[in-house]
Amino acid sequence: MNWEERLYTAAHPFAYPLLRAVARRGPVVRVPGVGVVVNDAAAARAVLMDGETFRKDGPGSPGDLWTPVLGPSVLLNMEGEAHRALRRRLTDLFVPSYTESLCARVLADPLDRLAGSLRRGATVDLADFARVMAGTVIGEVIGLEGGTEAAYRDLFERGERIVAAVSLRTRRLSPSQVRRAREVLGPLGDIAVKAYLAGDESTVMGRMRALGLSEDEARGAAGAFFLTGTETVATLLPRLVALLHDHGQLLRVAAAPSLLDRAIEEAMRVATPTPVMLRSVHRPAAVAGVAIRPGDRVLIATHNCCRAYGPFDLDRPHPPELRRLWFGAGPHFCIGYPLAMAQIRLAARTLLAAAPLVITRRAAARNVLIPTYRVLAVRSEAAP
Repeated sequence: MNWEERLYTAAHPFAYPLLRAVARRGPVVRVPGVGVVVNDAAAARAVLMDGETFRKDGPGSPGDLWTPVLGPSVLLNMEGEAHRALRRRLTDLFVPSYTESLCARVLADPLDRLAGSLRRGATVDLADFARVMAGTVIGEVIGLEGGTEAAYRDLFERGERIVAAVSLRTRRLSPSQVRRAREVLGPLGDIAVKAYLAGDESTVMGRMRALGLSEDEARGAAGAFFLTGTETVATLLPRLVALLHDHGQLLRVAAAPSLLDRAIEEAMRVATPTPVMLRSVHRPAAVAGVAIRPGDRVLIATHNCCRAYGPFDLDRPHPPELRRLWFGAGPHFCIGYPLAMAQIRLAARTLLAAAPLVITRRAAARNVLIPTYRVLAVRSEAAP
């Protein structure tokens, strides 16, 4: 068993073997108690592109899960013109030029400390660094002031506890789960609203006000950014380094910076930061020859779709149907993609500058939604 499989098995000891077994049954499989599972990238993309038939606001969809926590007006639980209108207003918040500038400013000190530790020959836990990094950036997005590393770790762990309540079978959060999630998100929403009311357009929340978002929309958006914008980055960075290390590609990418984006995309394919996606069926359809009925729950097994293209391979091009599928497709393609990429690029460049790196210790995280390392300790062999 390679380390990627260990991570999945540690996170989902029962669901992961089931997910992989379903992949062997065909491109689209109806699974009692779970829904209609899509294992094929082309079929998955077709579902994601058809927002009228396969929606995020019906039974068994993300809306069913998160509307009681975040309210009705966040992108991950909306469809139609309301979704398009809100997305148009939010898109300008995450253009690459702005996200790159934001991350370069916010992460300058953490990345300097990381580089200094590696130069001295110290052992660094990349899993911990990635959590702090993700918490630092999302803290900046929602308007958290004067945060410390301990506060950013806590911020990440609070989000992790909320999403860890979700499994393959989860259709709705229980009243107690909703209450706990609101207890976590309430204070963060208050911080976001304070920044929103201040109206400083150099901040994300201030720009939301300038773009015409209401206070409730800004609060809901901050909660959604918090839930979706921390774990993707925090889980991917250590897995990227481990994949490059384990496949003997770390020095190659360090010597050829132009390969970095390709390495990140291939690591995302293998790691699949969004292992599954949910949709609710609103009208009769067929997916890969399988009849789908209104009220069905469609579970896109993104991990199965990506895993079908083989193990990590830096030289394998991604076909069109697979391209960035882990971030969605069509009207719901992840709006935070540029922010995630900006963080990962900056951190990866810092780490590659210290190559060659050796992994001195690693351990898989348990009871998490997105598989990841609990510890990934690395040391630079270039240090004196």
